[in-house]
Amino acid sequence: MKKYAGLVEYDGTDFAGWATQPERRTVEGVLSEALSTVLRQPVKMAVAGRTDAGVHASGQVVSLEAATDLRPASISYKTTAVLPRDVALRRCVAVPDDFDARRDARSRTYEYRLVNDEIRSPLERHHAAFAPQRLDLDLLFEAGELVEGTHDFEAFTPSKGYHVRFERAVTHSLWSAQDDLLTYRIAADSFLYGMVRTLVGTMLEVAGGKRDLADFDRLLSGGRRTDAGPAVASRGLTLVGVGYEYPDLWRSER
Repeated sequence: MKKYAGLVEYDGTDFAGWATQPERRTVEGVLSEALSTVLRQPVKMAVAGRTDAGVHASGQVVSLEAATDLRPASISYKTTAVLPRDVALRRCVAVPDDFDARRDARSRTYEYRLVNDEIRSPLERHHAAFAPQRLDLDLLFEAGELVEGTHDFEAFTPSKGYHVRFERAVTHSLWSAQDDLLTYRIAADSFLYGMVRTLVGTMLEVAGGKRDLADFDRLLSGGRRTDAGPAVASRGLTLVGVGYEYPDLWRSER
């Protein structure tokens, strides 16, 4: 048996999330089926981040074991050939036997995209949320900067969730604007369920004048879910990268 890491890209629009669910179309389900077909054996994967329904990924990472003579590059090529059009195994590399995509991840990076204009964008309808309201971008950018650091994010995840530890270390939190497209990029050691979408929804309240910056800052020290704003639509969220101690992971011989 050999150990492999795979870089997975998918459009989450028509998926019920990553994790396999009975009678529902999931990324894990279609990818496992394709890998089992190509490798001619059952395949179990570890995944860096279990994305929710409608969430996309350009940098999802999986790890798996297989007994095969196929080169890693052939695994990615053949698997993508049998996958549906909205998912691809972009890379496959051999890794040490003890590598685990989830356990060994040091950081995860997400982007949230938002069209801020009076008129919706048909081209962005699957990959960006739509916010026609007037926003104070200076306040929005300030709110984003406040998120960087180690905080208690209990107010930004459902109160009936499965988390027992709510402190997370955010190493990057920044908004940028290009014409009417706003992009929020955040990196952390790990994320709570719904954390990014609720952070964005609450920061939009600040930028829209419904909440002051000091109140948002207080929420970063803990609170109830009902204290924060609504979660924004999942279609604007993309998992863009996962960090490991191997900086050249995808440059390995394939």
